[in-house]
Amino acid sequence: MIFDTPAGTNPTDRMKVLGKPLDRYEGHLKTTGTATYAYEWQDVAPGFAYGYILGAAIARGRITSIDTRDAERAPGVIGVVTYLNAGKPGVGKFYVQKMLAAPEVDHYHQPVAVVVAETFEQARAAAGLVRVDYQRTAGRFDLAAQNGSAPVPPEGEFGGPNEKRVGDFARAFAAAPVKVDETYTVPDQAHAMMEPHASIAKWDGDRVTCWTSIQQMNWGTRDLGLILGIPKQNVHLISPYIGGGFGGKGTVQIDLALAAIAARVVKRPVKIALQRPIMFNTTIHRPKTIQRVQLGAGRDGRLTAIGHDSLSGNLVGGRTEPTVTSTRTLYAGANRLTRMRLATLDLAEGNAMRAPGEAPGLMALEIAMDELAEKLKMDPIELRVVNDTQVDPENPDKPFSTRAFVRCLREGAQRFHWDKRRSTPSAVREGQWLIGMGMAGAIRGGKIAKAGARARLDRTGVVTIETDMTDIGTGSYTVVQQTAAEMMGVAPDRIVVKLGDSTFPETPGSGGQQGAPSVTAGVYAACTKLRETVAQRLGFNTADVDFADGHVHSGNRSVKLADAAKDGDIVVEDLMEFAKLADQFQQQTFGAHFAEVAVDAYTGEVRVRRMLAVCAAGRILNAKTARSQVIGGMVMGVGAALMEDMAIDKRFGFFVNHDLAGYEVPVHADIPHLDAFFIDEVDPTISPVKAKGVGELGLTGVAPAIANAIYNATGVRVREYPITLEKHLDRLPALA
Repeated sequence: MIFDTPAGTNPTDRMKVLGKPLDRYEGHLKTTGTATYAYEWQDVAPGFAYGYILGAAIARGRITSIDTRDAERAPGVIGVVTYLNAGKPGVGKFYVQKMLAAPEVDHYHQPVAVVVAETFEQARAAAGLVRVDYQRTAGRFDLAAQNGSAPVPPEGEFGGPNEKRVGDFARAFAAAPVKVDETYTVPDQAHAMMEPHASIAKWDGDRVTCWTSIQQMNWGTRDLGLILGIPKQNVHLISPYIGGGFGGKGTVQIDLALAAIAARVVKRPVKIALQRPIMFNTTIHRPKTIQRVQLGAGRDGRLTAIGHDSLSGNLVGGRTEPTVTSTRTLYAGANRLTRMRLATLDLAEGNAMRAPGEAPGLMALEIAMDELAEKLKMDPIELRVVNDTQVDPENPDKPFSTRAFVRCLREGAQRFHWDKRRSTPSAVREGQWLIGMGMAGAIRGGKIAKAGARARLDRTGVVTIETDMTDIGTGSYTVVQQTAAEMMGVAPDRIVVKLGDSTFPETPGSGGQQGAPSVTAGVYAACTKLRETVAQRLGFNTADVDFADGHVHSGNRSVKLADAAKDGDIVVEDLMEFAKLADQFQQQTFGAHFAEVAVDAYTGEVRVRRMLAVCAAGRILNAKTARSQVIGGMVMGVGAALMEDMAIDKRFGFFVNHDLAGYEVPVHADIPHLDAFFIDEVDPTISPVKAKGVGELGLTGVAPAIANAIYNATGVRVREYPITLEKHLDRLPALA
């Protein structure tokens, strides 16, 4: 099925099941501990062994010798895999990281060896017996040192143009009566998901089956095939439950690659889970950015010049952090310059982390907008309203498909009681606490991609949906169930959902906030085909057929849905492909975030007191799971604003706080009650289901809203995240 014209009325508009706050489809399995995660499979690969990864002890250089003899003689050891016996592993298409030091070492903790033994403890003990000698060379670990020299890289496949000019930015900025020109720093951040990276690999001839934790099946089969040197058709991935990913499990990481390589070498199934330090120093992370934002405006607040220059670093061949993405489309302004520069760093690869680009980009842009509002003596919400646009600022002939940004701002202001905010910083005190309110706009691309599904109707009237979509805790199972139930006119409990198997029809998986809208469009296509087949089987000769209450109706005739399959199951498969509309419309999601904080006047400690997110993301498929996604993003935003910082040892080139003890993330005591509200809208240009993603929109804008609230509380502007107490303590208002 090809979607190339805006959707009209269809069965999903009935909203009898869609939109309802249904409980999670798989919730009882997770709450009872019976959902099987990657490391927990026991009977799928009898006789599996345990792998333990030994990471490089240097950040840059090469292995001069490696002695595995003592490890190989250790109790229980089956084999030791190094570049000497692993073959020549390739590199995937999305990540540039090499899975083994071979013998060049690209970054600290890059895998040097995999010890395989009968038990995990034996493998870990034997890893300590591997003797590796290195020749260390100088490395590049300091992004700021390259701030003046890093180039604009060639255009890549992701993230948009690395440099874009519209109008005459330099002249407009110079002439603007009101200006902001500041630099903002966002540090390296870790995904820090609850479930570690883990995989089990089993070979059958030249085919490999892996039980793993991965977000995007289609990328995973492609990339593992490239790494192993086999056709992707020979790769079978199974990942029904994922304990968090945030982009960090987008495609193949070292656990999956090395489990497969080790299993091929030792000729046994191999299970590997990454220890936390290896996760922090070897898997991907959000890279540090240094961002200069320049805003020029008239006295009426209308932007005349918008400049955003961003520097990030990566391994050779890696991509930029696309921080200017949101700046390109969020506000009107005739003269614009956005630019991304890329330094070479000898650290673990920087790549996608929840809302890549928009999240760190808005952490700079939305503070700059707050600073501009202050200079103009203008309410921050009104500044954003006057700079709203209904067309793409870079291409005025391209309208937004829907753009409820102003509605989000107005609704949020009313619900948060923004009118009670004092515009003068440090004007509100409660005892020892300085109280402030802040807000920020939010935007995230409304991407969608080709997606398929298989639908099966059995003689009991149960419909089974199979698709390779994954569920990383987002509610994918549930929205697939609801879409199929709505389309087939049955109760949700008559739908069985099977996800996370690469042999099922392909989707883009969980990534880029496109999972839910894409997979539900694929389910729509498969169910449309199933409806047509059922109608034919039951002898309905008209297109005017209604599926409701487990029956098929037309005129005065009504037949049980199950009767269509009385002679055997009906199985159909279809996919939804998208054409033209993404070129005709700028498709985005929008939001507004509000925060109130209290800052201790004595210690500088910051406490978040309340937060609100108002989101516009097309049709909301499940109000409960959508809210869960948004408040999860808000919690992550608190961490980005106040805590998260991967500290680099610039002498030896590694992330020092490489575990959940040293890398701080919010806990329950840090988070107040969070509110999320959804604007009622549909987007007929996205898909027949008219829904967009929302999970990453819940993050973008949160950190700058908190930063702006801290400024309103204290009068101290901090432009370097995270906003820890030492960055403003000596500048807090006098106590007397």
